[in-house]
Amino acid sequence: MGLRPGRSMRKVERPYTRVSKSVPRKSYVVGVPFPKTHQFEMGARTGNFDTTLYLVGEKSVQIRDNALEAARIVANKFLDTKVGPTNYFMKILKYPHHVLREKPIATGAGADRYSQGMAHAFGKPVGTAIQTKENERLVMLKVSKQNLELAKAALKKFGLKISTSTKIVSA
Repeated sequence: MGLRPGRSMRKVERPYTRVSKSVPRKSYVVGVPFPKTHQFEMGARTGNFDTTLYLVGEKSVQIRDNALEAARIVANKFLDTKVGPTNYFMKILKYPHHVLREKPIATGAGADRYSQGMAHAFGKPVGTAIQTKENERLVMLKVSKQNLELAKAALKKFGLKISTSTKIVSA
């Protein structure tokens, strides 16, 4: 089964979590998948960078790990080709801790009876996500002043891939 659209998991809310008093070991979310993003720091970690830019999310939202990975690839590739791999340092500041679960929708005979009794359905883990608050920093990018416009363009490309409106702030 493919992924559901990102808009179905954008809203930030505390999910129902099963808590068993008689068998506490069954209270865990079992089988949490690894996040798609493995690399959170890109470019040259050490360097003389005089400008620091931040990408800030304007709304409270959940960002799935696959959207984060797509944004990271686009921005990193742009910076590698335009600026060079030693002339920037980009770091993703948030880690996808939140586990996304989904209960598969039943089809076939008797499915209506099964689906109607699904209050607090626990579901299986399908991915992870970042839960951000309003005006929270998502990405840090360090460059020199001569590459400032290219850095802003890279952060804009990053912002287009994630599920919230963003703004670029300099520190």
